[in-house]
Amino acid sequence: MIEAGNCIVNGVVITSKKHIVDAGDIVEVEIPEAELVDVLPEDIPLDVRYEDEDVIVLNKPRGMVVHPAPRHYMGTLVNALMFHCGNSLSGINGIIRPGIVHRIDKDTSGLIIVAKNDNAHLSLAEQLKKHTMTREYEAVVHGQVKNESGTVDAPIGRSVSDRKKMCITTKNSRAAITHYEVIARYDKFTHIRLKLETGRTHQIRVHMNYIGHSVAGDMVYGNPKQSSKYAFLNGQCLHARKLFFFHPVSGRQVEVACDLPDYFMGFLERIK
Repeated sequence: MIEAGNCIVNGVVITSKKHIVDAGDIVEVEIPEAELVDVLPEDIPLDVRYEDEDVIVLNKPRGMVVHPAPRHYMGTLVNALMFHCGNSLSGINGIIRPGIVHRIDKDTSGLIIVAKNDNAHLSLAEQLKKHTMTREYEAVVHGQVKNESGTVDAPIGRSVSDRKKMCITTKNSRAAITHYEVIARYDKFTHIRLKLETGRTHQIRVHMNYIGHSVAGDMVYGNPKQSSKYAFLNGQCLHARKLFFFHPVSGRQVEVACDLPDYFMGFLERIK
C-alpha cells in the first residue's frame, strides 16, 4: 500500500516503509478495489490418494502453492484441481480458493483435503472446528527433544515486527495446540510425529521453534546460521503424512496416508 502511494500522513503521501508516525498524526489509507483474477485450469499432474464425488485428498509436493496469490497466479494446486475436477469444486471460498478447506505451506509436503461441493465443505470445516478431523505430520527438528512425547499449548498471532511471520503472543492471538512424540533420535536432530489439535498458520513451525527445536530447513523461523547449513532442503523437513476424517455424506471414518517423500528420506539417511 505504501509502495503504491496509498498511505498519507498529515496530508503528505508516504513512500518509505520506515516512516515513523507520532502521536496525533492523521493517517489516511486509500484501499483500492480488489482485482478479480481469472484462475485458469492447468494440466498439472496430481498425486490423488482418495477421491469420490464429494471429496478429494491429494499429496501436495513441496514447493507448490495451494491457491493463487500475488506472484503466484499459475502453477498452484487450485489451477491443477480446476483442470482435474472441472466445475466440481465447492464455491464457499470464492474463485481464488475453490474447494480449499485447509492449507499447508508452500514448502511443506503432504496430504490436503478438498471439497467438491458446498455440503462437503461445510461438513469438513465443522470437523476442523470441532477437532474431529485428525492431521498427522512428521518432521525432523534440530537438537535432542527432551521428552519422548509432549504437548505445546501456546497461542499464536501475527508478529507486529514482521507481518509475514506468526509468533507466540497473547495479543490478537488464537489458541494453538500441537502434540508430538519422538520417532527416532540422531546426533543433532530428532525425528518426531506431530498431531494438530488446532490449525493455525505455520503452527508446527512456530511451536517447534518456541520450544527450542526448529524444523530442519526452516529459513523463516529457524536460527539463520543453523538453517543456512541445510538450505539444500529447499524448505522445511515437514510432511503431512496421515489424515483422518468423517465422510461428509456416509459418515464413515476415512483414513488416508502417504509415504515420506524422497527429500525427507534422503535427509534421514544423511544425518544417520
